Amino acid sequence: MNVFTRIKETIAADFHELLDQKEKKNPLAVLNQYMRQSEQETEKVRKLVERQYQLKEEFTRELAYALNLADKRKHQAEVAAKAGETGLQEFAEREMDQYEKRAERLKTALHDAENQLQELEQKYEEMKHKLKDMNIKRLELMGRENAARAHYKINSVLDTESNAEKPFMRFEEMGQYLERLEDTVNSSYHHQTIDGRIARLEKELKNKETHSIS
Repeated sequence: MNVFTRIKETIAADFHELLDQKEKKNPLAVLNQYMRQSEQETEKVRKLVERQYQLKEEFTRELAYALNLADKRKHQAEVAAKAGETGLQEFAEREMDQYEKRAERLKTALHDAENQLQELEQKYEEMKHKLKDMNIKRLELMGRENAARAHYKINSVLDTESNAEKPFMRFEEMGQYLERLEDTVNSSYHHQTIDGRIARLEKELKNKETHSIS
């Protein structure tokens, strides 16, 4: 194995590995690419089938033309023989022999062309069926992908709705916090009020005691 062969095989292996990775990541994209290539190849085969049909028609016309000229030269050779025209007879017979040999070749070529056309048509039909099957497979994958996307969106919406309770829970927590804060403020207020009143009472009592002593 020479260096160029090894390089070629290495590049091919890397390409196939990359293709395998891409297929695992997005099989639909790979299938679409493969279908485009298959469609192009099928179109090439269609043109070859069309060309083979044209060749068959050309062989058919050439065969008819050769047979017609062979019959014509045969008749001319017979006329020349009756007229004693030996040279003309020999020329007509040589021509007749050439056209008959050509006709035999054309018969063989036409037979081969017909067999080849039949084989190409069968292969072409198989390719069209294969393309149709791949298209159905693509539609199936598209349906699965679309369903997966739809489920993802639905689940996202449902998750949003289930999480919609969280703001309310936050409001409840905030309310409880405010209630606790209000209780704390009120308690502090009451404590300050009581302390103030007691302080005033103590001051008043102290003043009374001072006045009574004096």
